[in-house]
Order: sequence, then C-alpha cells, then structure tokens
Amino acid sequence: MQLTPKKSWSRQKLAVERHVAGESEAGFFTGEKRAMLLLAVKTALAAGLCYWLATLAHLQDGYWGSISAIIVLQSNVGSTVTASRERLIGTLIGAAFGAGFSLVDPSVPVIAVYWMAVILAMVTCSLLGLKNSSRLAGVTVTIILLVHRTGSNWTLPMHRVLEVLLGIVVALGFSTLVLPSRAKMRLRDGLAQEFLLLGALFATLMEEFHGRPPANSAQIGKDVADAIAANAALLDAARNEPSSGPMSTEALALLQEFGRALSDALKALELAVKGGDGNGYSTQLEPELDNLAADIGKGFQYVAGCIHRWQFNDAPTGWVLEDDIAALEEKMAAIRPTGLEFPQAEILRAYAVQLHLKQLARVLRRSRMETSGAIG
Repeated sequence: MQLTPKKSWSRQKLAVERHVAGESEAGFFTGEKRAMLLLAVKTALAAGLCYWLATLAHLQDGYWGSISAIIVLQSNVGSTVTASRERLIGTLIGAAFGAGFSLVDPSVPVIAVYWMAVILAMVTCSLLGLKNSSRLAGVTVTIILLVHRTGSNWTLPMHRVLEVLLGIVVALGFSTLVLPSRAKMRLRDGLAQEFLLLGALFATLMEEFHGRPPANSAQIGKDVADAIAANAALLDAARNEPSSGPMSTEALALLQEFGRALSDALKALELAVKGGDGNGYSTQLEPELDNLAADIGKGFQYVAGCIHRWQFNDAPTGWVLEDDIAALEEKMAAIRPTGLEFPQAEILRAYAVQLHLKQLARVLRRSRMETSGAIG
C-alpha cells in the first residue's frame, strides 16, 4: 500500500487549502488574498467615517476615533468584538486614572504623578483579569496627563472616551453589516484543513514505518501545529459571536479537542516508528495492519469532508475501523507463538505501532459520532 502523496508537500499543502476554500488552481486572488483586500477596504472606510463624524461632533482629536477603528476592526466579527471590549475597558480605566491624577497638587512633579497613574491603571487591569486592556489604559493615561489641552480636567478624558467609543461603534458596524466574516465559518474551514493536514502527517509516518524515506514530515508537523494554534485563536473569537444555526460553538470546540487528541496520538506514533532496524515481525501482520492504516487515512479525509459540509449524520461507506481493529487483534494473537524468532525490539515496535493505530482509529470514529450527537 502506498500512503505517501505522489506530489511534493508544498503542492499538497496548497491543494489542501484550496480544497477547503473551494478554489480552483487558476486565479491570482485566492480566498486569503480576497479577505485581506476586503479587510483593508473596510478598515479604510471605517477610519474615514470616524474622522468625518468626529469632526461633525467637534471632538478635540477626531483622529483617535479613526485609530480606534483601525485597531479593533479585525478579520472576523468575533475578533472585532474581543478587540473592541478590550480597548473600551482599557480606555475607561485609563481615563478614570488620568482624570483623577490630573487633580493632584501642581507642586508634585508631573513625572512622578504620571508614573504612579500608569502603574495603578495597568495593575488595576491585571487584577481584574484584563491583561490585554492594561497597555491601552497606560496609553490613555499618557495622553491625558502629558498632552496639554485647554478646558477642565475632565474634558480631555471625556473626549478621549467618546472618540474611542465612536471608533468601536463604527468598527463593529462595518464588521457585522458590511460583508461580514464569521469566526465560526473560518474555524469550520480551519478544522477541516487541520484534519487533512493530520492525515498527511499520518501518511508520512506510515511510510517511515515501512522503511521508506518520509516526505517532509517535519514541515508537515509544523503546519499541523500552526493550524492547531490558529484554530484555537478562532475558537476564542467564535465564543464572542451570537450562537445561531446548527454550527454551535460547543461542536466546534469538541472538534478542536479531537484534533488535539489526534495530534498527540500522531506524536506518539512518530516515536514508535522511528529508529527501527527491521520490520520482519510486523510484516506478519499484513494485510490486516495495512488495511487498518488505509482506513485511518480515509478517515481523516472523511471527517474533514464532514466538517466542511457540516454534515455528520451519514455513516461512511467502506470505512470499517472496528472490523479492521478486530482483524488485526486476531492476527496478532495468531502470530504470537512466533515471537521467539524475532528480536525483541521489532516485536515491541510492532505492538507500539498497532496500539497507536487503534487509538487513532477510535478517536477518528468518536470525532464523527460525538460531533453528530452534539449538533443533533
């Protein structure tokens, strides 16, 4: 059985990404490039609208609304909500400390007042569990205490809060109303790609087990780790989006956990397949071992397709993982008396590989069945 893809990994990776995005081989503007261009246009329009509205409202520094819109407008709705909340809270805390410390006796050195205000504002954010808001609070304190404006001590903080609030409202409006990109949709496609990448990594590891040079397994492993990290960030963003439709955040989180479990199992399989000097004992497990490996490879692709279609109810045809496991266990029991004919290292290696294969098969099977139950 040949598990290694015939094309190079760079081409395979591109095909994986296009398979998930539904793109053709031709065309310069891929899905990612289109998304970047759309975000740039939306950000520019939001920043311009903020400045125009701030000018109409006679705010002192209308450009701060534009800056806020540029900072908080993210590539998806969930991330925009998260960034907006962090910036608003940081600005409110910074404005409160800045305004309060601006009332300190003028005989006290400004630098001492400024230091104390920044420290307290940032510490307050940290104590409240708002780590990402702490720097924004420090920036607001800096503007209020070090930028001199006419008017009362409360005028500048009030204007700063209004400008930031204006930028946040406009950014949220553009993110949710103008060709919105949902974190849940991106996470769904990201998880489908993750399962395809996991399948590609599995294929290279089995090639190594059979004594054939692996095809860039290190690069594939890095791509898997990057995909898992990116999907974790998307899941955090998805939690801030309203729950609607069958694609629930809970089901997406369940799939992410299964992806991590499969990645851990592949890491264990990688340790098992490396460093073997011979496969004499494992060849006695054929064709049962190869049948199980082949169905596991199909399983990664099948689950990726289920995620992409968001349809888990249809039972797969020709995917008999439990039957494969039972057949392999019977074969292992049958050849056990021949164990004395082979080096102990070969026997241990074969047992380790078959254990990891069974774990992978069962996690894949559970990923489809439990996700199907989670979405009803």
